[in-house]
Amino acid sequence: MIRTANRRGFLRGGALAATAAFLCPDSSLASVDSGTQKETSPPFRLGVASYSLRKFQPKQVIAELKQLRTPFLNVKDFHLPMGTPGEIKAAAAAYRDAGIKLTAAGTIYLIKDDDADMRPKFEYCKLAGIPVMVAGPTLETLRRVEKFAREYDIQIAIHNHGPEDKQFPSPLDALNAVKEMDPRMGICLDVGHAQRAGANVVEAIAQCGPRLFDMHMKDLTDFHSKESQVAVGEGLMPVVAIFAALIKQNYKGCVDLEYEIHEDDPMPGMMESFAYMRGVLAGMGYTT
Repeated sequence: MIRTANRRGFLRGGALAATAAFLCPDSSLASVDSGTQKETSPPFRLGVASYSLRKFQPKQVIAELKQLRTPFLNVKDFHLPMGTPGEIKAAAAAYRDAGIKLTAAGTIYLIKDDDADMRPKFEYCKLAGIPVMVAGPTLETLRRVEKFAREYDIQIAIHNHGPEDKQFPSPLDALNAVKEMDPRMGICLDVGHAQRAGANVVEAIAQCGPRLFDMHMKDLTDFHSKESQVAVGEGLMPVVAIFAALIKQNYKGCVDLEYEIHEDDPMPGMMESFAYMRGVLAGMGYTT
């Protein structure tokens, strides 16, 4: 118990130091600990799942990402609607013109085993220039999804949704389903849902290996309750071990904060989460 408390206190101290740098952009993270700080970045990027900002309009989403000091966005369709080709291109261009990089789209549900239903969703990602589709298929639609993934050269990151998900509760369920399929078929590992489904997140990262295309980061105070979500760093999620596992396998995708609580005013918790994650990385010797 003492070791756990000391570890959490140490990490919280690192996060608080990073918060000072986070709130004062002119300062350098190197000042947190100049003796250990490397002039290097982790292989992965810290981004945002736009579901976190679901009550906000696109212009507000852009402003909030700038406040969080990240350009990486996993965009939900209510922030980039599936309209006409011209509308999709214009909406995507507005993000890019503002310096936002659309790294993924989703979750996009692919539950109808029908070309006419599925093709527009791949066209949407292609028109928007989005390389990864965070997807919710079924076991029955996977072969059709694979066909379109090849045709459009888009990575499919199957999102696990915990015990309530009858198809892919754990990332390992998704991995087992795609392990013999095209290499563009892979996983979006939601750490909160994975823990609730009984998976060891750190081990799952290693098992997914090169099929890990995206990560959704959150924290829980109770691994049996999705209602127990808190800012990253306030719960039980093994963030240090997660980041270490990602770095060990040279994961080059995004770790997207999906902050599902306080939907009317999420920014305080999102800022705290980013400060904590940056503090952990700073403590590991990385800049962000």
